[in-house]
Amino acid sequence: MISFSIKKYGILNSSFNWQLTPYALQKIIIRKKMGIETNSGVLTINTGSFTGRSPEDRFIVKDKITEQKIWWDEKNNQSFDSGKFDCLYQKVTRYLSGKTIYVRDGYLCSDKRYQLNVRSISEYPWSDLFIHNLFLRFQKLEKILPDWLLFCAPGFKANPIEDGTRNKNFSILNFSKKIILIGGSGYTGEIKKSIFSVLNFILPNKNVFPMHCAANVGIKKKDTAIFFGLSGTGKTTISNDINRNLVGDDEHGWTYDNIVFNFEGGCYAKILGISRKNEPMIYHAIKKGAMLENVSFKKKTREVDFLNDTITQNIRISYPIYFIKNIEKKLLSSNIKNIFFLTYDAFGVLPPIAKLNKAQSYYYFLLGYTSKVAGTELNIQNPKSTFSFCFGAPFMPLHPVQYTKMFMKKLENTEINVWMVNTGSISGEDFYRERIKLDDTRRIIQNVLNGFLLKVPYEKYPIFNFKIPKHCPGVSSNILNPKNSWKNEKIYKNQVKILAKKFIQHFDKYRKYIDKNILYGEPILE
Repeated sequence: MISFSIKKYGILNSSFNWQLTPYALQKIIIRKKMGIETNSGVLTINTGSFTGRSPEDRFIVKDKITEQKIWWDEKNNQSFDSGKFDCLYQKVTRYLSGKTIYVRDGYLCSDKRYQLNVRSISEYPWSDLFIHNLFLRFQKLEKILPDWLLFCAPGFKANPIEDGTRNKNFSILNFSKKIILIGGSGYTGEIKKSIFSVLNFILPNKNVFPMHCAANVGIKKKDTAIFFGLSGTGKTTISNDINRNLVGDDEHGWTYDNIVFNFEGGCYAKILGISRKNEPMIYHAIKKGAMLENVSFKKKTREVDFLNDTITQNIRISYPIYFIKNIEKKLLSSNIKNIFFLTYDAFGVLPPIAKLNKAQSYYYFLLGYTSKVAGTELNIQNPKSTFSFCFGAPFMPLHPVQYTKMFMKKLENTEINVWMVNTGSISGEDFYRERIKLDDTRRIIQNVLNGFLLKVPYEKYPIFNFKIPKHCPGVSSNILNPKNSWKNEKIYKNQVKILAKKFIQHFDKYRKYIDKNILYGEPILE
C-alpha cells in the first residue's frame, strides 16, 4: 500500500484522492454537479468566467536562477517577487486545507532521458481529470519523487494589492522551488501551458530544442513532419492524418541526436464546428474518458451542438493520446524531412503554401507571424494579427534569439524542407475574409509529404521573395497566388507592402542580437 502525506506542503486537515481513474473522477464531478454527461456518456464541464488563457496574469519568480536567463518583458515574462510568492503559497495551501483535494503523479517527456515527474494538487476533480488526460501516465501505481509540484486552486482569489498580482487570477512559476501556483481560473489550458513553460526553460540546458508544434510520421517511409503554430492555427487538425502516425499535437522536443519526442500524453483540441466528416480522428476521440469544455447542448437530449459558440468560440476537448487510433506508440520519431510554419494570415495576402530558403526559415521562425484565433485568449473575438516569436511567445521564457539559434543549428547542413502554410484568410475582399478550406490545406500538405511539390515549377512572390508553386494536384491554381483573389490589384499590392513593413518593423527589436545572414530572409520593399 502506497501512502504519503500532503502536510509537508502546508495543507492540513484535508482528505485527498490519489490517482483516481477517469471513470471515478467523472462520477465525482457529476455527483458534485460540476459537470454533466452528454447523450453519449462524455463528461462536459463549464470552466466558469475564464474560457481562455490570461497571458497578462502569468508570472515568473525573479531570483538567482532566473534573473539573468529570462527574457523579461511586460507582455510575456513578467517578474514576481520571491517573498510575495512565499506569502501567496501559504495563502493557497491554507485555502486548500480542510478540503477534499485531488492528487496525481504523472510525468512529461516521452524520451525517458528527459523525464520530468510532476505531482499535481488540485481543488477541483475536473482539473485532476485534465491532468490525467494530458500528462504521461505511469503504467502502475508507484511512489515517485516529484521533480515539480503543481497547485491548482480555481476557487482561490488573490488580492492584487496585497499579493502582487495584476488580478484575482494568476499563474506563477518558481524555478528555484520548482513549484507552479495557479489560482482564480478554472480554465484547464493554464495547467497545460504552465508546465510547457517550465520545459521550455530547462530543456535547452540539456541540449534539447523545445517546440510549440505538432509532429507526425509516415507509416511506411517513417519520415517525420513538424507543424509549428499558435493555438487555433491547425496543428492538431492537420497533424491528425489517417495516412500517418501521430507523435503529438502540440508540444515537442528535438534532441541532440535528432529524436523528436512528445512532452505530453494527451491532446487538447479546439472543436468548434467539428464533424465526423471534417475531422474524423478527433471526432472519434469524443468518448467516455474524454472531457469536453464549455460546449453547448440540447437540454432535453443532452446532444452536443458543436456549431454553437454561445459560451465561447474556444470550445475544447481533452483526451489521452491513445484515443487516437494511429499514434506512434513510443511518442517519438526521427528522420525529419519537412517543417511547416502554420500561419493564420488575417491580411489575406500570404499564399496557402510557400517554400522558404534557410535565411527565410530563420527569419520567419524568429518573428512567428500569425494571428491570435478567436477564444484562445481572453477578449479575442476575431482573428488578430500578431507576431509570436518562435510560434509560442507566451510560453518561451528564454530570449527568442536563443531558441532561434537552436533552430538554426538543427537545419545546418541538412536537406530538411521548410514551408510556410497559410491556414487563414485567402480572400481579397476588404469586407470579408474567407478562410482557406481545410480540405485544400490537407491536399497541399499531402502533396508536400508525397514529394510532388518538390517537382513542380515555382514562381517568386514579390517583396517577400519566397517561392510559391504554380500548381498543386487537387487544389485550384487560382488560390495558390493571393493576387488572384483580390479584385483590386492596387489595394492588394498596398496590403502586401503594409504586411512587409510590419515584418521589418517588428524585426527591429532583434537586429542587434542576430546573425546578419538571417537578414537575407527579410522582405525587400522597393
